[in-house]
Amino acid sequence: MQGQNPVFIPGPTNIPDRLRYAMSVQTVDHRAPDFVDLLTPLHADLKKVFKTETGEVVTFPASGTGGWEAAITNTLSPGDKVLVARYGMFSHRWIDLCQRHGLDVEIIERPWGEGAPAELFHDRLAADRDRAIKAVLVTHNETATGVKSDVAAVRRAMDAAGHPALLYVDGVSSIASMDFRMDEWGVDLAVTGSQKGFMLATGMAIVGVSQKALEAMLSARLHRTYFDFRDMLTANARGGYPYTPPLQIMYGLRESLKMLFEEGLDNVFARHRRIAEGVRAAVRGWGLQLCAVRPELYSDTVSAVFTPAGFDSNRLTDHAYSAYDVSFGVGLGEMAGRAFRIGHLGAMTDVMALSGLATIEMAMKDLGYPIELGAGVAAAQDYYRSTKAIPQKEAA
Repeated sequence: MQGQNPVFIPGPTNIPDRLRYAMSVQTVDHRAPDFVDLLTPLHADLKKVFKTETGEVVTFPASGTGGWEAAITNTLSPGDKVLVARYGMFSHRWIDLCQRHGLDVEIIERPWGEGAPAELFHDRLAADRDRAIKAVLVTHNETATGVKSDVAAVRRAMDAAGHPALLYVDGVSSIASMDFRMDEWGVDLAVTGSQKGFMLATGMAIVGVSQKALEAMLSARLHRTYFDFRDMLTANARGGYPYTPPLQIMYGLRESLKMLFEEGLDNVFARHRRIAEGVRAAVRGWGLQLCAVRPELYSDTVSAVFTPAGFDSNRLTDHAYSAYDVSFGVGLGEMAGRAFRIGHLGAMTDVMALSGLATIEMAMKDLGYPIELGAGVAAAQDYYRSTKAIPQKEAA
């Protein structure tokens, strides 16, 4: 019975059988005239998830990192200055990506466990009299620390400074699981992937692009070929793709979007919030602390949990895997050895979450952690029993 246990990593996530079956299709001709019947509705429905009416959605065969490279290379030129805060492993990786592309990266260092510093962004942008800063980069959901940043606050800070910079947002572990409002928040480029909130295999990067970003594309001089928006948008407008598309994932995405809309996006977000609150109740029951330093920063898709002093979090996740065949997220960057991560996004229910909490609790007890066996699970059970589950038309 190998492979029966769910994973509790922050992605790739568990794939519902309905989506596995949808992706299990024979090859079809992507140059056939009816390919447009698959492609065009996908883009229209993705715009509903991004909550954009004015922007475009572009897809590439890639992971979320490919989506970020596409966002950067299509809208910026060598030497352009970008402003970004480093407060986790994934904000760090976007900094590295920009530096490798020859951009002038101005970094605001923040403690890991904090979020995007809207006030500091405002001050720096207000001081940029020459408007040298071309872009502000924000990681909406920092997967390494379980921190959700306030993108709307960053946009308000940019507007208050009267600055024309583009706003780029990494929504890889938030979009389709937590509320994301591209138009309302004034996001110019938003990046996600197929393997998290959309509950699919890795292999498709999805990028929301504002009209302002499309205008920036006309003068951008960073090199791109495979990730060229113009090639993709031109082909898409004719109902095609500039090269071979990931057809199986596209069929899965069509079904994933049906599932999300059947459940209702607001219900999807409420389900994630409720499951996350139960996980957080378990963490309190163990007497442990989250990496996120304040409740308003708590992520609804992943919880990063500090281990007690003297306990190696990597040993804990290794033991959970070897003893119980269940995967949890390891600590990344500054969190390595200090924290483990519980992914609770995508195809997840409260019952599934309880199984993960019980497993990591057993693993901690095996390794001599100062916890009471059952304390975390009981706290989560109390929370789930006292709150109403959101009805789902289709089992996740």
